[in-house]
Amino acid sequence: MTTRPAPRPDVRLDDGGMEPVSCDGCAARVEVRKSSWDQTSIQWHADAMDACLERRAGRPASGPNGGAFAGCSTLDLAIREHAVRGDLSVQSGEPLPVNPEGAPH
Repeated sequence: MTTRPAPRPDVRLDDGGMEPVSCDGCAARVEVRKSSWDQTSIQWHADAMDACLERRAGRPASGPNGGAFAGCSTLDLAIREHAVRGDLSVQSGEPLPVNPEGAPH
């Protein structure tokens, strides 16, 4: 009989957990974790899903998930602004990327 290896523990949040961020458009409050400037995890709660104007408008999605909600552009901007101001931790510790003219991306 073969034995299976034990599952690896989930350590994704060990270096930093989810932080609350509110959308500037509808005040939906979600939990966010920025692993890097390019990777963001968002936990939606029922009240945030109900409050989100873009979610209620049925913003179309594309890609492998078909009809899945593609995300809220207003919330995306709010998350980025929180990170740029330093109100939201970026776990990688990398500096804010800048374009060749010196302005943040």
